[in-house]
Amino acid sequence: MKLKKLITIIMSLALISSFLGCSSKSTNNSTSNSNQEQKQIVLRLSDTHPDGFVTVRADKEFARLVEENSNGRIKVEVYPGGQLGDEKSVIEQVQFGAIDLVRTSISPLAEFDKELSALMLPYLYRDTEHMFRVLDGAIGEKIFKNLENYKFEGLCWFDAGSRNFYNTKKEVKKPDDLKGLKIRVQESKMMMDLVKALGASPTPMAYSEVYSALQTGVIDGAENNWASYLSSNHFEVAKYITTDEHTRVPEVIIMSKITWDKLSADDQKIIKDAAVKAGLYQRQEWQKDEEAAKNQLKDKGVKITTLESNSEFQDKVKVLYDEYGKEYKDLINEIINTK
Repeated sequence: MKLKKLITIIMSLALISSFLGCSSKSTNNSTSNSNQEQKQIVLRLSDTHPDGFVTVRADKEFARLVEENSNGRIKVEVYPGGQLGDEKSVIEQVQFGAIDLVRTSISPLAEFDKELSALMLPYLYRDTEHMFRVLDGAIGEKIFKNLENYKFEGLCWFDAGSRNFYNTKKEVKKPDDLKGLKIRVQESKMMMDLVKALGASPTPMAYSEVYSALQTGVIDGAENNWASYLSSNHFEVAKYITTDEHTRVPEVIIMSKITWDKLSADDQKIIKDAAVKAGLYQRQEWQKDEEAAKNQLKDKGVKITTLESNSEFQDKVKVLYDEYGKEYKDLINEIINTK
């Protein structure tokens, strides 16, 4: 009887041991798979510019650096040409974590953080170097910190150049030379008020219509950065351009805060470091592309008027600071006083 009982106990123990062994193996496999899933990270980055454009080249440099520094564990897939949607809709998807990253102008982001509108005031920055001393310093850090309130993580700053006036009529050396000219502007109240303050007549119009409007005299001029002035062929019908540099609107790569918070501190550092390097790369590439555009335009007979100072233009638009920057006077003064 005792022997039979002993055999039963031994068999029961063997069954329990076998069950525990299988359970342990299953748990280990599950943990291994879970770790593997955590290690392999794929992020999607959206850009509205076409493949080959300087921002997309920088996006791809960012992706390369992330993959390299994570030993292939983190991959960033770049979707240029608005494949994932227009800028506004993509930003909204980034906010809710449906898309991980977007390269965007700060203009649509100002709809979330009104303080960003202060960064777009005309003649705010002395030059490119001044703007990036502002953005790469404490002011830029504060702006990125504020974006966290809207579920965005700011990663780096891109250059989008300066916008300049060009026209079909004459060389513009001072604000009075713009008087009476019909200037195409974006459908923006601040841009319309800027043109009015300089004595010209603002004419909102779709970008696709500008060439024919310049050609037929519906408008006398427009404004844009060097690359766009060249690529749009507006120089063919508007041969006079003035480097007044009235507006600089920086761009950013932002990440969904939802995605960001899921990453380990080490992975966050990999992504942030890669973004900062990609930002510096983009700025250098932008300057190269801009100089190449200027040289091409000179060769095509464009009359380029380089101003020694745009202070006369700046004085004319100070009234805009009272209207559009009255809530951010401290920030504006901090920007202006940045050395």
